[in-house]
Amino acid sequence: MARGKIQIKRIENPTNRQVTYSKRRNGLFKKANELTVLCDAKVSIIMFSSTGKLHEYISPATSTKELFDQYQKTLGVDLWVSHYERMQENLKKLKDVHRNLRRQIKQRMGECMNDLSFEELRCLEQDMDNAVRIIRERKYRVITNQIETHKKKLKSVGDIHKRLLQEFDIATEEDPHYGLVDNGGVGVGIGDYDSIMGFSGGGHPRIFALRLQPNHNDNHNHPNIHVHHPPPSDLTTYPLLE
Repeated sequence: MARGKIQIKRIENPTNRQVTYSKRRNGLFKKANELTVLCDAKVSIIMFSSTGKLHEYISPATSTKELFDQYQKTLGVDLWVSHYERMQENLKKLKDVHRNLRRQIKQRMGECMNDLSFEELRCLEQDMDNAVRIIRERKYRVITNQIETHKKKLKSVGDIHKRLLQEFDIATEEDPHYGLVDNGGVGVGIGDYDSIMGFSGGGHPRIFALRLQPNHNDNHNHPNIHVHHPPPSDLTTYPLLE
């Protein structure tokens, strides 16, 4: 039985359309390859599917660029003239923009203002005032942030100092032999703490030492343990920082 004639029209079903495209594309490429082998022809086929996918065939003995060059030479046309002209126009516009930007920068630095009219000078002055206002607002914002940061650091240092004082008071209450001595080794009471720390009278911080007074009852409580007490002058001193 003879095959029925196929009506040439757009296939509405997407799946059937894709299948038909793949089959006929392969058949077309096969015919192009046969034409190249049998007739020593240079064949180039470029195809785009309905989804935008590229498919191409080029004879093994040539390249797409060589075929385009031969096509332009044969017909005496240049396929890239219009594209080159558009590139030249775009380059000219970019150069004009660059020139204007450089002139505006110089004007904001007080240069190239001889050709400016009164209205242009007034607009330039207004732009500069706005720029100065924005810069000042940014500067004040940065200063404010730095002040807040330093306040937080100062508060943190104050909290640490307060906690250390509380721990020191607790330690002195639990152990009365735990106290402060000055550089000369003379015991100092808790009431003299501020004068030692240098926080009263605007004085500078001094060197202080902590010494745990020896308990002479240890040898009596533990006769088998002999505790060696260092001389009173052997003290560990610590500088107090502000």
